[in-house]
Amino acid sequence: MWSWVLHRVTGFLIFMFLLVHVLDTAMVRVSPETYDNIMGTYHNWVMGLAEAGLVAAILVHAFNGLRIVVVDFWSKGPKYQKTLLWIGVAALVLLLVPFLVIHLSHIFGGE
Repeated sequence: MWSWVLHRVTGFLIFMFLLVHVLDTAMVRVSPETYDNIMGTYHNWVMGLAEAGLVAAILVHAFNGLRIVVVDFWSKGPKYQKTLLWIGVAALVLLLVPFLVIHLSHIFGGE
C-alpha cells in the first residue's frame, strides 16, 4: 500500500529535519557567528520550497497516522480504511493549498 510507504518516507524526512534543526540550533552555544552564517544560508527560495515540503510531509504523516489509529482502534475501521484515506487526502488539500498560496507568495512575491 502506497500510504504505508509514504508514511515511512515522511517520517524519515521529518526525523532528518529535526536532526538538522537541533544541530544548527546548537551552534548558537558553540559559535554565535557560525550560527548567524548558517541561518543566513537558509534565506533563499530553495529553502523556502524545502519548508513547503516539510509542512506537506508533516501534514501527510499526521493525517495518515490518524487514519492508522482509527483503523486499528475502531471495530469498523478496516471496512472504512479507503474512505478514511480519502478523508485524509481531502483534509490535506484543504490545509495545504491555502498554506502554499501564502507561503509561495512570500517566497516569490518579494515580501
